[in-house]
Amino acid sequence: MTQLVLPLETRQALGRADFIVAPGNARAVAFIDSFPNWPAPAVALVGPPASGKSHLAAVWAQKSGAQVIEAAALESGVPDGALVVENVGPGVAEAPLFALLERGAPLLLTSQTQPASWPVSLPDLLSRTRALLAFDLWAPDDALLMGLAVKLFADRQLAVPESVVAHMIASLERSPGAIRDFVAKADARALQQKKPVNLSLIKDLLAEGQGNLPFMS
Repeated sequence: MTQLVLPLETRQALGRADFIVAPGNARAVAFIDSFPNWPAPAVALVGPPASGKSHLAAVWAQKSGAQVIEAAALESGVPDGALVVENVGPGVAEAPLFALLERGAPLLLTSQTQPASWPVSLPDLLSRTRALLAFDLWAPDDALLMGLAVKLFADRQLAVPESVVAHMIASLERSPGAIRDFVAKADARALQQKKPVNLSLIKDLLAEGQGNLPFMS
């Protein structure tokens, strides 16, 4: 027997104490923690989806009182005060972005790619983005992978044995998105079958996903 899985919202823990600090992101965390004693008013956090950019940006926004907007919203103007601009990349409105970088107010940008590679055409903006201070948030060491998986399960109120988590991350692509998606599948399967997330359930999902989930080669 299975049960209907309702699409309940998962509430993420986004406090500073909930952020997983590992060698790959320690410099970024230290920089955020040092606010307001930044050596430059603007910084970019860079990493793939689910690597912690929005989490760390939310920590800084709470600390600085910054507004948080999507890069697409820049077309409607430049807000005053400290600001987080999420998901900067291709198609960003160049004139408002340049105005933000010029005004000197505290600014945190998030992106999946380094600012030096953003496809901008304004010469002045190009020079500013190439000189922008940026921190990578993702280096897939085992401690970070384990910590991320445990946190994602905890966000869903699931306590999963460390040995089960270790087996899972050893089989999946070493990317935050792959781990996030697999945790969601495991949670849904556990609810459907009224079972805990155990090694048997994880192995079943891994076996089923050989053709459509990203696994380590």
